[in-house]
Amino acid sequence: MSLSPASWTVTNPSRRWGIISVTLLLVAGVCLWVGLRGHEVLLTAPARHPSSPATSSTLTAPAGAQVTAPVAGRSVPVSLRIPAIGIAVAVSTLGLNPDGTVEVPTDFQKPGWYRLGPSPGQMGSAVILGHVDSYQGPAVFFRLRSLSAGDPVEVTLADGVVADFVVTSVAMYPKDQFPSQQVYGSHGNSALQLVTCGGTFDSLTRSYLSNIVVYTSLRAMIPPGGSR
Repeated sequence: MSLSPASWTVTNPSRRWGIISVTLLLVAGVCLWVGLRGHEVLLTAPARHPSSPATSSTLTAPAGAQVTAPVAGRSVPVSLRIPAIGIAVAVSTLGLNPDGTVEVPTDFQKPGWYRLGPSPGQMGSAVILGHVDSYQGPAVFFRLRSLSAGDPVEVTLADGVVADFVVTSVAMYPKDQFPSQQVYGSHGNSALQLVTCGGTFDSLTRSYLSNIVVYTSLRAMIPPGGSR
């Protein structure tokens, strides 16, 4: 016995609104799951020299390191400068892979900004990713793990403004325990997270087993031509 279209009609108004409510809740749940999955990070770089054994460490920022600063308008980052490790480099832009993971830079000597998040200086967590090394040797973020709390990080934006950040902590996480919400989520301030690979190198998969994350907070927005 087949069902005609008429048999799908819901004649009870309260029942109809109940079904609509359940449907909306299911749609919201799916959207939330997709959004969180889109923030998974699988930054993998072939390497010749494995890093030191995986450990986890957090450095505490000195008193007064987090300074309230005006929040910037959206502007694409064009360059990154980290004096403590000799980085002064252009920045590319990254999106998502078809499987929902974050893209990684195609140039091993150029980091990339995750464009689906805030730009550096906006409210929330801006994220810049870079490779640690390749079969040819050290890549742009090879020395990222050596940063310490208090080190400055500067991002020049397309509008000429410089977002001046300070390192607050450095941590290492196994890739299967990567804290996506902590790195990509908004925590009520303007932050910049720098991400690369680290820890033990797996020669079978030719990838590192952990990620290094450098957490920073915004100190100031320097207008074009302003002094640092």
